[in-house]
Amino acid sequence: MITRKNGWMLIGLLIVLTVLAWPIAAQESTAEIHPPKLDFTAHKLANGLDVVLLEDHAVPVINVQIWYHVGAKDEAPGHTGFAHLFEHLMFKGSAHVASEEHSRIIEAMGGYDNAETGDDTTDFYETFPSNYLQRVLWLEADRMGSLNVSEANFESERQVVEEERRVRVDNQPYGSIEEDLRAAAFTVHGYHHTPIGSIADLDKATLADVRAFHDTYYKPNNATLVIVGDFKSEQALAWAKEYFGGIPASVGPIPRRDTPEPPQTEQRTVNKSYSNTPLPAIVIGYKIPARYDPDAYPLDLASNILAGGESSRLYQILVYKDRIALEAAGFGNFSEDPNLFWAYAIMNQGHTAQEGETAILGVLDGLKKEPVDAMELQKAKNQEISSFILGRDTNESKAVALAAATVIGKDPNLVNTELDRYLKATPADIQRVADKYFILQQATVLFVSPAAQPR
Repeated sequence: MITRKNGWMLIGLLIVLTVLAWPIAAQESTAEIHPPKLDFTAHKLANGLDVVLLEDHAVPVINVQIWYHVGAKDEAPGHTGFAHLFEHLMFKGSAHVASEEHSRIIEAMGGYDNAETGDDTTDFYETFPSNYLQRVLWLEADRMGSLNVSEANFESERQVVEEERRVRVDNQPYGSIEEDLRAAAFTVHGYHHTPIGSIADLDKATLADVRAFHDTYYKPNNATLVIVGDFKSEQALAWAKEYFGGIPASVGPIPRRDTPEPPQTEQRTVNKSYSNTPLPAIVIGYKIPARYDPDAYPLDLASNILAGGESSRLYQILVYKDRIALEAAGFGNFSEDPNLFWAYAIMNQGHTAQEGETAILGVLDGLKKEPVDAMELQKAKNQEISSFILGRDTNESKAVALAAATVIGKDPNLVNTELDRYLKATPADIQRVADKYFILQQATVLFVSPAAQPR
């Protein structure tokens, strides 16, 4: 599984609508709305494993996260898909746990587990009744320290990953857009390719290749353990030391692909036609700074204004007003290194991708020409308030926030300070970042046309 999908959208919508319904004077007080502070503790074991603990005794449930600081961007050219492959291999057994038994043990507890692979991390997580914490920590430590990377497991999971790619990418309408846009936008950085991996690269991979990748990155000094829920921190830390403390760290520093993307100085244009694409489409990718960069916060608010639902500017103009597009949206892909802001439209019949490009550029230029009004900016901030409140609703969501802040932000306390960075943004900030980043000299434009129909 590549991505995690969080629910509770209806609750979030109600929160946003409630705040929007307040009088303007009352909305000024939304800057005082904050989710409860997360009173975590952070520790580092002798072998380098980071441990973050947050007690919450509301219900007898715990969520455990293990984040390995390795993702698609760490893969060498010609060896893509390895991080995704190990997302699967981590369920194929270890010294004391049989293949596929990890998940069965979690399910027998009444819990659930899963994993995901991204550009920057590979994450494994479980939610379960709190009296099973010791067993879960033992399970995670066993596969960290003694994963069974055998020829048989490698061959079976390679086939699974390749089939997942066929289903998720090759056989989906517009399924290749992300790969093609990123391949053009990034010339040397690891974001050039996506986590799903290449079938050609996986086919030529050897057992020695994948073992070398595992032995390099899946080490305690490249991992973060987060525990949130109904437990005692002193006991949890003692178990973490008992089960993880004996796993050796890597011999030297964890290698990183230190290949920053050179500044882009002119527009790049890509033309594609896919056999399973029924309508024209336009995608524009603008270079943006990394997550946690000061400019990321007003840019994220700009993303809400431009593409935050059907009331957003892109949807209102391209879909409702001009009716040239079937769908129009966008998002900021904020990651460990600078990435892309996406603005895209799938056109209605009779309208071209070039029309879509002109319309999108017009909407984005609107952010540059005039400051957003107070109500529109407040709506974007309300969406962030809603997101942060929902991000404290479950043990899992709190654990994810702590893990991301620790691994990507290098500071778990970011979970308690980030919302203020959004709420302090002004209309001038939105206008400034739009003018700085939404420029075609640092954009990649992908035009998609339907394949010619056979006669």
